[in-house]
Amino acid sequence: MHLIPTFAGQKENNVMKKATTVWAILALVAISCTQERVNVNRLVENYAQVTIPAPDLTGITDNGKEVLKLYRMAADEVDKIYWQQYFGPKEEFLSSLSTEAERQYASINYGPWDRIDGKAFLKGYGPKPAGAGFYPADMTEAEYTAFNAPDKQSPYTLVVRDGDALKTVWYHDAYAQFIAKIEGYLHRAADVTIKESVRHYLLHLIEGLKTDDYYESNKAWLEMNDSKMDLVLGPIEAVDDGLYGTKASYGAYVLLKNLQRSEELNALSARMPEYQKMLPGDAANHNFVPGAESDIFSCNVLYCSGYTNAGYKVIGINFPYDAKAQEELGTRTIIFDNIIREKFNRTVHPVGSALLEEIHQPHVDASAFYWLIVFREIAKGLGVKETVNGKGTVAEALGNEALALEKAKSNVLGAWLCAHEAEAYNISALFQKEDVLTTFVTNTIRSTRFGAADPTGIANIVVYNYLLESKAIVWNPSGRYSIDYDKTWQALETLGAKILDIQAHGDIEAAHASLAKYGVAGPESLSDKRVLENAGIPVDIRFTYE
Repeated sequence: MHLIPTFAGQKENNVMKKATTVWAILALVAISCTQERVNVNRLVENYAQVTIPAPDLTGITDNGKEVLKLYRMAADEVDKIYWQQYFGPKEEFLSSLSTEAERQYASINYGPWDRIDGKAFLKGYGPKPAGAGFYPADMTEAEYTAFNAPDKQSPYTLVVRDGDALKTVWYHDAYAQFIAKIEGYLHRAADVTIKESVRHYLLHLIEGLKTDDYYESNKAWLEMNDSKMDLVLGPIEAVDDGLYGTKASYGAYVLLKNLQRSEELNALSARMPEYQKMLPGDAANHNFVPGAESDIFSCNVLYCSGYTNAGYKVIGINFPYDAKAQEELGTRTIIFDNIIREKFNRTVHPVGSALLEEIHQPHVDASAFYWLIVFREIAKGLGVKETVNGKGTVAEALGNEALALEKAKSNVLGAWLCAHEAEAYNISALFQKEDVLTTFVTNTIRSTRFGAADPTGIANIVVYNYLLESKAIVWNPSGRYSIDYDKTWQALETLGAKILDIQAHGDIEAAHASLAKYGVAGPESLSDKRVLENAGIPVDIRFTYE
């Protein structure tokens, strides 16, 4: 469904009225259709409910506590923007549903389409538009190609109908009513905070929200390293743009740092140039030099909203995504301690017990899982950002294939680096290379359950299928997997080098071919899915808050 945004202070035109009428008709259709209630109940159970407890705010001043409240209020407005971007009005839609299970699963997915398989789980809805709400649902490729607006590929514009023509609308105009409220909360937080670095960041973030230019706020965020609290807010990642892979979705994280663990992790930041040189394959394919401001923080997630709350939950981030900012300023890796712990206990370890041969099960290790996530996020800041043959950035050259390959690259090279560091005893935690590889394989098998509805799911299926093809893992008649550690190590190195080569040369044909070959779930994955469903092992987690 494409909803044309309503501008603050502007009356609806006829096109907007038509869009509203279409929404009303679809809502009525949804109400009138018979829902598959039992199936939806089962779908909700795929997401284990995790309660995020009230944080321990020992050492946080009253001013700091007020800032946290304001961060959460701003994040709630972000959630409203994301509903508009992905589907449409939240309350009107949810109130049209007849059961609590339907409302719960619609809230998890931010609409009527299951993020695992991409299909509608409610009757009365057709396929999800590939471009979500970023483009007109009836826009043709030829029409878009002929549309010559200079900002049509900006991550921060919508493409909308203007009569029979197309036009672009900047996010700050399209979502002005929500952004005005966010700005108010952030201004108040900037007035309340006693940390000058926080105030500096918030004021630049406000300016970014007003202008859709986030370079200065990215810089201020990377420089803000003396606060125990953190806020990530704004248009974040282009996962939902299945047409051209450019439009960014709004999301927000409210975070509380683990300062002691962050100090340990930050020792890795200085080694990012070294890790970059270590990457496999042709050195010319990874000659990007990470910015000097890169750092790593360990945090607990206190609250998330919008894209960051939709479907399965990520367990670490590496921001900013902008290639210019990464090269000039660096990146910040944030590891979500509480989410990693919950995911391992509820999904990763049970999958290992259900699907690995017994000889491998003792190697599914919580510490190895944590460090795999650390190095996966580090790997996001490594590799290549600009093509080596003048095709522009990797994202520009590979279009909507770019993000799936980037996620596969980060998974593979993160595991490769982690195993290397474990073998060299460069990690203080007590685990071995075999623990890293076993835990990585287990998490990859688990993550194929995310489906192929978005780049994250596709990336996991690609890695899984490559491991199968390489005989690194073998699916036995028992329904359990054997792991060849030498072949797994080699497969990670080989696949990582192949992806870097595709990215460096902006080889869209090779990208298409690789994703077509490896990005489809096979019979082994489907069998695993049935086993895990019968065992009652959830696909992922969902949050409630104290």
